[in-house]
This record gives sequence, structure tokens and C-alpha cells, in this order.
Amino acid sequence: MLQVNHLYKSYQSGNVTYNVLKDVSFTIRKGEFVGIMGSSGSGKTTLLNCISCFIPYEKGEILLNGTKIAALDEEQMAEVRNEKLGFVFQDFMLLDGLTIFENICLPKIIKNAPYKKMESRAKKLLTMFGIREVGNKYPVEISGGQKQRTAVARALMNNPLLILADEPTGNLDSKSGAAVIGAFTEAKEELGATICMVTHDSFSASYCDRVIVMKDGHIFKEMVRSSRPTAFHDELLLVLKELNGGVGNELG
Repeated sequence: MLQVNHLYKSYQSGNVTYNVLKDVSFTIRKGEFVGIMGSSGSGKTTLLNCISCFIPYEKGEILLNGTKIAALDEEQMAEVRNEKLGFVFQDFMLLDGLTIFENICLPKIIKNAPYKKMESRAKKLLTMFGIREVGNKYPVEISGGQKQRTAVARALMNNPLLILADEPTGNLDSKSGAAVIGAFTEAKEELGATICMVTHDSFSASYCDRVIVMKDGHIFKEMVRSSRPTAFHDELLLVLKELNGGVGNELG
């Protein structure tokens, strides 16, 4: 599904070069829910931006379903972002002038899709994520957790190959965050969604099938969940403590 091969990315500031990604390689399989963790500056968000081609990289390759997406022209890349990739951001990125139903429909509206099929898909997603009762409301009228579940539904509207989520629970309280992770889990189980999620939150990561832990631009460790989320959470905390040199479990 997604292959990242020997990826390098650096930034230049004056005469100083900062190497952010250093020979990063991994694969995400179809239907897999993968988390990416690491301290601030580890390269996890840069990696997500490279996968979506929002920023260029110097060396390596990224293949989405066998296609080298960095080689696409601007029009082809816009099509990939609308139809093959779904995005969920920390700040929701909903349009305040549209209802929740209309926000979810947006990817189909951009495609000029037939209304009846669009309506049917949107209603299914509204029901699946427990937000049907707020479908006619506007973003300002609903909670943060409902906004983020709306964003997840919107990301799934075109049945994308891959959902990219950047700190999706970062602005939410624990209850709302758990509901959003539940939405991702349901999307994976009911719709076969493939998800790549950057997170600093070990609770959210404990529901992933696999977690890639990054440090200083490298992959520090890959962990596969073979137990219930509660047990996997304990394993993650031990690795995060190791990542921090034995001090605490929190990421910056």
C-alpha cells in the first residue's frame, strides 16, 4: 500500500543544514492502522508531510499503491490528494460556513459526484461515527470531539487508499480523544481503511496495529501490537522511557 524507501530530508538555515529524516524506510499494508511516535524534532510530522508531498525530500522514494507520487505533476497530485489520500488535522480544518453534512460531502462536491450517492455515503458515515444528530449544525455549534469525528468522516468520503492523521487528538480531552480513536478503529474494521497517524499520545497509539517510534530522524524501534491495547500501552510506555534515556514517559 505505502512504501517509504531510504528517505532523507533536511532544512537549511543560513549556513547550517539540519538533517531531519535520515534513511527512513518502512511499509504500511492495506487495512493497517499505524502510529508514528517520537519526541519533538524527531521528524514524525516532516515524514507525514513528505508522504503527502506537501514538502519535497532530497533522496529516497515514496510509493502509494506502486505509484511514485513525487513524480506526478501538479494536476495529478491534486487528484491523488482528493481521491487517494484522506487528511485529518489537529485543528479539524472544517469550513465554518458549511453544515457538518456539507463538510463531510466536500471531497465529493469537488469531484462533482452525483448527489444521491454522495448523500448516501455521507449519511452512512454520520451514523457510523455517532454524529448524525448534528448533521445540520455548523462547526461552531458542536464539540471538539464531534468536529474531529466529522473530519474523519470527511477523510473517508472518497474511500481513499490511505488516511494521514497529524495529532488528531492533540486538541481534545481524554473522552473526546478516545471517541476519535474509536472512529479510526471502526473505519479500519468496518471500511477496511488504512491509517497512518502521527501522535505523541501513548493511549491513542496503543490502539494501532503497529507503532513506529522515531528519534533524531531515524526509526528507533517498530512495535507490533499482539495484545489488548492496555497491555500494549504498558509496552509503549517502557519504550518511551528508553527513548528518553530512562527519564519519564512523556513526549514533547
